[in-house]
Amino acid sequence: MEWLMDHTVKIDPPRHPKKITGTRFAAIMGLNDWNTPFKTWCEITKTYVEPFEETIYTLAGKIIEPKQAEYMKRAYFMQYLQSPTDKYGEDYFKTTHGDFFPECPIFGGMWDYVLLDKNGKPTTVLEMKTTKRSEDWVEDIPQYYALQASLYAYLLGVDDVIMVASFLEDKDYSAPENFVPSAENTIVKPFKISERYPKFDSFIEYATKWWEIYVQGGISPQYDEQKDKDILKELRTQYYSPETDMQSILDEIGNIVHKLEEHKAITDPLEKRLKTLKDTLKESMMEKMGPYDTIVETKAGAYTVTLSKTQKVSISKNKLLDDGVFDKYSVIESGYRMNIKEDK
Repeated sequence: MEWLMDHTVKIDPPRHPKKITGTRFAAIMGLNDWNTPFKTWCEITKTYVEPFEETIYTLAGKIIEPKQAEYMKRAYFMQYLQSPTDKYGEDYFKTTHGDFFPECPIFGGMWDYVLLDKNGKPTTVLEMKTTKRSEDWVEDIPQYYALQASLYAYLLGVDDVIMVASFLEDKDYSAPENFVPSAENTIVKPFKISERYPKFDSFIEYATKWWEIYVQGGISPQYDEQKDKDILKELRTQYYSPETDMQSILDEIGNIVHKLEEHKAITDPLEKRLKTLKDTLKESMMEKMGPYDTIVETKAGAYTVTLSKTQKVSISKNKLLDDGVFDKYSVIESGYRMNIKEDK
């Protein structure tokens, strides 16, 4: 891996990258609040993949999803509702390797349920969601969920999508097996891709071009130091070694030094002013400290300022020289000092 100056990284293009699934589709376009294009690129290229950890949220989703399907069959008379198990068998993940679209080289993934007509032909994709964040659904379906379901419908060649979202409380995560979907806790939001995304083909074209540039090209989208900080920490820990990545280390140091220099014009005057204010405050508080006091406090807006009296033992070099024992007890310690400045 090579760290480039423009906040990107370069790798050898993977021979067998992961596909753009529904959960990655919105992220590569910057439309996922919980994922970034850079993180998604890392997953697709296998540069770094976060280990999956079962949580109370994912576990609840697994248990409640079949209940949602039964609710749709019962309340909306969906007689021909097909699950992945119905189509691929009990161990469908092992059978399909997590991809229901092997004929597509770029896009893939797994739909939740498909509604069939009497002839067994898919007509609608159903995407099941469980969440405690009902506020995310007040105005509309979250964009990244709608795009996820739309991708699977597009790949199946159907126009209709139904989003089924159940809103859970804390007790439901503790005992998801007791949850019963109903009109009070579950909403059903249908839409047509042709109406919601009349230019959906442009999303497919964008994702395809993104794949060609970043996945096949081997150079990442730009990373964000804040949004991608966790994955950047992991990558830097894994890929930096002085023997193999000295130039990468120097490049990143250069980036950081340059940014710090840019901000010095603003921060230097503020730091000098802050020091003056703190020195003035310290003198004022010292005057209030009595001969037997060891600590004094004062309020400064939302802050509490504490001044403590400290003592330390120091050794007088001049007295040691006068007594003629300085050389006897002095030790020379070697060290290194490094200075980095930007060439003008």
